[in-house]
Amino acid sequence: MLDLTDDLWDWLSLDWFTYSTLKSFEWVYPLVLYALPLVPILLLLKSILRRNTRNKLDLALFEGRHSWQWSTLLRFVPRFIFLLFVLLVLVALARPQRVNEQLELTAEGIDIVLVLDVSGSMELSDFEPSRLEAAKEVALNFINGRVQDRIGMVVFAGDAYSLAPLTTDYELLRESIRSIGFKMIANDGTAIGSALAVAINRLRDSSAKSQVVILISDGENTAGSLDPELAAQLAYAYNIKLYTIGIGKDGQVPYDVDESGKTLYVETQMDETTLRQIADIGQGSFFRAESKTTLQEIFRNINKLERTEVTEKRFRDTRDYYQVYLKWALLLLLLWLLLKNTFLANVLED
Repeated sequence: MLDLTDDLWDWLSLDWFTYSTLKSFEWVYPLVLYALPLVPILLLLKSILRRNTRNKLDLALFEGRHSWQWSTLLRFVPRFIFLLFVLLVLVALARPQRVNEQLELTAEGIDIVLVLDVSGSMELSDFEPSRLEAAKEVALNFINGRVQDRIGMVVFAGDAYSLAPLTTDYELLRESIRSIGFKMIANDGTAIGSALAVAINRLRDSSAKSQVVILISDGENTAGSLDPELAAQLAYAYNIKLYTIGIGKDGQVPYDVDESGKTLYVETQMDETTLRQIADIGQGSFFRAESKTTLQEIFRNINKLERTEVTEKRFRDTRDYYQVYLKWALLLLLLWLLLKNTFLANVLED
């Protein structure tokens, strides 16, 4: 596939007429190309009409039959060259060009920390296959929908730990989330205040336009040395928005199967008070998820509320190549005019 260079005679290359080169073009006026097969048909009709209307003179120069001479074909050379000239003019009029378009996406990202409860109660199977696995799956989908946002991960039970720093390496985040399991934190319990403190510590020096914490838990604060409301006030002081999600159903919830295969149930009742207060203080929202579908919808809502504005910049570099075919057409026109004044145009017809 050719491209124009600074070489003055580059247009003379026959590669401009190869199928791959012609296919590589974008045509500004592609409808003109449909006229190409009409040109030889029109010229043929003109030749037939002209042949039938011309006066003929019979000459008896030879006795008997004479053999066909290849030189009689020479009279068609100027016509063929003129045909090529018209075809090339049409190709030039269709305006072949190549377009190099680049898309640049820029975004002022948001810093988000996902805070996930991994305490023993997250093993309950009112969500398939468990509360924790459902939360992990929805968190993975949430990451897939973000663009240019730094996301971190905090897990907690009786203690809280930072599992992944704020990063745009989403594959690292996915691996970190997949690695989350039960009993990864030895001290059981629900240290909501401590988990918020770890998340705030990650976000307090952030320069992003928005800092967000999304906390997922199924219980009230039962561990840790920091009160959740105090942690929420710290978040408010650092202008960090808090979204809290209470996960789980109230009432009889399956949690295990005994030796005989019978499902065992446990009575659960979520205390929403703490999670609501945290969200109110942190200028965010509280959500209650009683099914996996509801949990997915909650994350979609948060995704809309904390949307990163992406700016598109398109750079379009267009180069025209009609001049190549126009030069060839002019060259053939000059050749046609030259041959028209030679014996080729006057070879006797049968």
